[in-house]
Amino acid sequence: MESASSMITARDERLAQRLGAAEISADTLKPTVAGRVVRMIGLKIEAAGCTGAVGGRCVIKLAPHKEIVAEIVGFSDGRLVLMPESSVDGLAIGAAVVPIEEDHAVSVGTEMLGRVLDGAGRLIDGAGDIVSLKRTALKGEALNPLERRAISEPLDVGVRAINALTTLGKGQRLGLFAGSGVGKSTLLGMLTRNTQADIIVVALVGERGREVRDFVDETLGPEGLKRAIIVATPADQSPLMRVNGAWRATAIAEYFRDQGMNVLLLMDSLTRFAQAQREIGLAAGEPPVSRGYTPSVFSLLPRLVERAGNNQHGSITAIYTVLVEGDDLDDPIADASRAILDGHIVLSRKLADEGVFPAIDVSASISRAMVSLVDEGHYAGLQVIKEHIATYQANRDLITIGAYQRGSDPRIDAAIAAYPQIMELLRQPIGSAISMADSLSALLSLTHPESQRADAHA
Repeated sequence: MESASSMITARDERLAQRLGAAEISADTLKPTVAGRVVRMIGLKIEAAGCTGAVGGRCVIKLAPHKEIVAEIVGFSDGRLVLMPESSVDGLAIGAAVVPIEEDHAVSVGTEMLGRVLDGAGRLIDGAGDIVSLKRTALKGEALNPLERRAISEPLDVGVRAINALTTLGKGQRLGLFAGSGVGKSTLLGMLTRNTQADIIVVALVGERGREVRDFVDETLGPEGLKRAIIVATPADQSPLMRVNGAWRATAIAEYFRDQGMNVLLLMDSLTRFAQAQREIGLAAGEPPVSRGYTPSVFSLLPRLVERAGNNQHGSITAIYTVLVEGDDLDDPIADASRAILDGHIVLSRKLADEGVFPAIDVSASISRAMVSLVDEGHYAGLQVIKEHIATYQANRDLITIGAYQRGSDPRIDAAIAAYPQIMELLRQPIGSAISMADSLSALLSLTHPESQRADAHA
């Protein structure tokens, strides 16, 4: 009897242990329910039989040994709306869709300096893998406006026209407005090489693949690449990858800012980011509201831009290029960008055709932070330059055909005398770097020659 009783007790204990293990497994293991592809139109994939949150990701199995990743961008009638990260060749109706759980973190570290990666964080420069020990959120939170440090320290970018006429401050967000073929990418290369920053993050969003190679090898060069991290998502990649490329570059810049560094973030271009988001929004069923752009475009632009700036640790000075198709500065994206940025620099096709580089239209450009960054003499010099340019342009036709008689108007006479010197102030060889001090000296020698001679004599 005792042996039978002991056998029953041992059996109960084993049963209890198994039940306990089963309970633990049930609590810790979360089985994933796979769905199926039921519809696809364009780049929009609809899946039924599974659930997930907007922003989550799923794996779609195309073949026994091939799969793609897609992001959940919406849902309708019990179905998930997915946007693929890569080519959907081979996708068939009924393909398995498996939601995956991940933290949307970005691997980042100083080991990434000099490297080129894509929108998914994969290294594409063929220089081998790296191990980054730090991770940060892909889509972090915007800075609390009351925790932003004021823009109070000038930033030397090594370009005389910008240093003297549209002075930037650490933590400023600036738009570079330009049409095609006016030197936008070349100017970005100069800023990358010459700016006094600890880390430079470059996002090439929606550019041609050839331009990515040219920017890395020629525009940036080996010296510029040493302190830069490049996130490249060319035009042939999916709109989701192009959008994520902009978010990833911003997240990398945020990490280094939180380490107390001064970061320069260059994004080329904000327009391509908006166009990619427009594709996603239209595929998800959003209505177009302005020239085909969807509401999500205009809500994401400030979310992206507001992540740059100063915090209590460091700074992100961000320069976003904005493409103006047909040189139309009233394009919806250009107009929205001007409203949310801390200033803008406009590149003029007319100046570029005249051989002036960088072709900065001083009259149309403005740095909203400049008044708090420079002294009265510097700011007064800028106003003199703008007045001369405005006067010259207003009377250019009369001057060109010889109809204007010198001595008729002192303001026009002064503008005619100063205009060639102003053009020389704008011109700068691509391979040169001109400091803030030299830029200011050149400005004052043009606008206040008497004080410059007095200083030299003293």
